[in-house]
Amino acid sequence: MGKSIAIDGPAGAGKSTIAKMVAKELGFIYVDTGAMYRAMALYLIRRGIDADDTAGIEKACEDADISISYENDTQVILLGGENVNAFLRTEEVGNMASVSSTNGKVRKKLVALQQKLADEKDVVMDGRDIGTVVLPNSRCKIYLTASSAVRAKRRYDELTEKGLREDLARIEEDIIKRDQRDMTRSNSPLRQAEDAVLIDSSDMTIDEVKDAILTIAKEKL
Repeated sequence: MGKSIAIDGPAGAGKSTIAKMVAKELGFIYVDTGAMYRAMALYLIRRGIDADDTAGIEKACEDADISISYENDTQVILLGGENVNAFLRTEEVGNMASVSSTNGKVRKKLVALQQKLADEKDVVMDGRDIGTVVLPNSRCKIYLTASSAVRAKRRYDELTEKGLREDLARIEEDIIKRDQRDMTRSNSPLRQAEDAVLIDSSDMTIDEVKDAILTIAKEKL
C-alpha cells in the first residue's frame, strides 16, 4: 500500500494545479481523477450519447478503454490508446463529465483503476470523492475550496490563455450549477471528509496553498 494525499473540492478550486506541485515536491505520482472522468465524457460525446441517456451511458462506459501513462514526468490520459489531454478541458466536456460522473457504473469502473494506482504507488489524487470514497483510509486528506467568483475568474483566465472565448458570468453560473449537482448527487456526493483539513484558497497564492498542504502532509504521513 502506497502513501497517499487525497485532495477534494469543488470545480475550479485549483486542485489539479496544487496536486501536481505537491506531488512533484514529494516525488509522488499525481493522479488527476477528474481528467479520467473527462476522458469518459469525451468518449460519450464522441459516441453521440446524450447526457440524459442513462442507459446509453451505462452501456457505452463498459467498452471505454481509459488508462494513464507518464511521458517526461507528465500524466497522459489515454482513451483507446490515444493521448486525449488536449481535448479534456473544454466546457462541453466538463459539463458532460459532471453529469456522467454521477452514474454508478461509470464511477465503479474508474474508482477501481484509481484504487489500483494508489495500492501500487505513492500518490497525490484530487477529485470530488477521494477522501470519502476512493481513498477513505488515506492519512492525509485536504478539502480545498474558494468562492465561486474566484473560481470562475481562474477558469476564465485559463480558457482565455488557450485562445478560447468565454463569458465570465456564464462560467460562474456553470460553476454554481456544477457545485449544486456535485453536492446533491446520490452517488458519492462532494463533501468534506470528517478527517479532512479545510483550506480556503480565495485569498491565497498558489505557493501559499502548496506550502500549507506540504506542512499538513509531513505531519500526517
